[in-house]
Amino acid sequence: MGFPDNFLWGAASAANQVEGGWNEGGKGDSISDHLTSGSRESKRRFTRIIDSGLQYPSHEAVDHYHRFREDIQLFAEAGFKAYRLSITWSRIFPLGDETEPNEEGLRFYEQIFDLCREYGIEPIVTLDHFDMPYHLVEKYGGFTSRKVIDFFEHYCRTVFDRYKGKVRYWITFNEINFACLPMGNLEILGIYDKRTTDYTDPYDDPKKRYQALHHVFLASAKAVRAAHEIDPENKVGCMLSHVTFYPLTCNPDDLLLTQSTDHTFNDFCGDVQVKGEYPWYMKSFFRDNGIELAFAEGDAELLKQGTVDFYTFSYYMTNCLTTKEGTEVTAGNLLGGAKNPYLETSDWGWQIDPKGVRYTLNKLYDRYQIPLMIVENGLGAADVLNADGTIHDDYRIDYLKRHIEQMELVVNDGVDLIGYMVWSATDIVSSSTGEMKKRYGLIYVDKNDDGTGTMNRYRKDSFFWYQSVIRSNGLIENQ
Repeated sequence: MGFPDNFLWGAASAANQVEGGWNEGGKGDSISDHLTSGSRESKRRFTRIIDSGLQYPSHEAVDHYHRFREDIQLFAEAGFKAYRLSITWSRIFPLGDETEPNEEGLRFYEQIFDLCREYGIEPIVTLDHFDMPYHLVEKYGGFTSRKVIDFFEHYCRTVFDRYKGKVRYWITFNEINFACLPMGNLEILGIYDKRTTDYTDPYDDPKKRYQALHHVFLASAKAVRAAHEIDPENKVGCMLSHVTFYPLTCNPDDLLLTQSTDHTFNDFCGDVQVKGEYPWYMKSFFRDNGIELAFAEGDAELLKQGTVDFYTFSYYMTNCLTTKEGTEVTAGNLLGGAKNPYLETSDWGWQIDPKGVRYTLNKLYDRYQIPLMIVENGLGAADVLNADGTIHDDYRIDYLKRHIEQMELVVNDGVDLIGYMVWSATDIVSSSTGEMKKRYGLIYVDKNDDGTGTMNRYRKDSFFWYQSVIRSNGLIENQ
């Protein structure tokens, strides 16, 4: 059968990883602006005060703020049908709690959306991609305060009004299930306890964390309701990091561990946002962990009213789980796990599992029966810029090709898959390590980990390959 004619082929980015211009155009500082650079060997740091002696890669990123016209022209050349990007909340409301928005910030994104429309590219816009205004962290404790729900709704209504007719696809929170982990305290919830010395391993109060996540669910629901009210043509989705798990062995204990972990990490947030209520299995989880959520009057009704129209997720790899101690482990996106002996790994230790995407899409469609979209899928690698301006990334082409082949099988299975976004459009600042060396883009950006480089853009071999895939609507056997 192949992919439908209106399939949304494209690529993705996040403002904090590409934009730069961190203190230009009236923008306030966001959480991401307080994260230092890092590497595979050294962790990124979060500093409450921005230290002029440290390097903060989001401050310049890859300078999309000044080069968006050049970038979008390249996206058009590649044939993108869609481009997933994010709005920086603090570019619209610098502190987050103002009444009036920053007009210069609104105009900036308006130019991007108009240019995308000019080239026939559908914008898919994430409202909060790890970019809460930092003022909300310090003054309100992020989403621990119900006031921040209303600030988020005000921000959403502002951009829904301004970009009516220019943007039709919206995503509320990026990788919302990150908040099910202690590490999600800061970037999803805006919680930073003063006792924390390493933001990747923070001081964690699960009761506070899950209450704040409840407030995020309410904020998302309010955004969905507002989007539909302002423009009935709007479609709003959720976004999760789906870390697909397999039991390492056929030991029933491994199977039960896998089922439980899958529920609490992969299924929970999607169930709330798609079905509009807390799932049954979380009752025992909350009871066993001493968590009792405070529901205000109207919360349950709001969750029902604010269910999403489509489901999006990131997919990079799969992990195995086991109760057996001493097994070999592997790294991963948010979560690692036991090493799968049947899979190869990337240079950063992430297991490559194209068939897992077929399994995952079938599982999700069986569970939710709403349109699905993969909004992040790609390979981080240390690409080499040759003297003649070429970048030969056959390994990335192979990764993407094998995943797209499985996606075609999924479509033939009957799954309503409506779009696919390669992560990422251009090279970006890596979210996990804060480095440029870990490159994901179809387009190479000449910038180094130390901040040097020309910022010139170069088309990788994968750029031309993906161009052919889009032109043929996924007929990759001839590419």
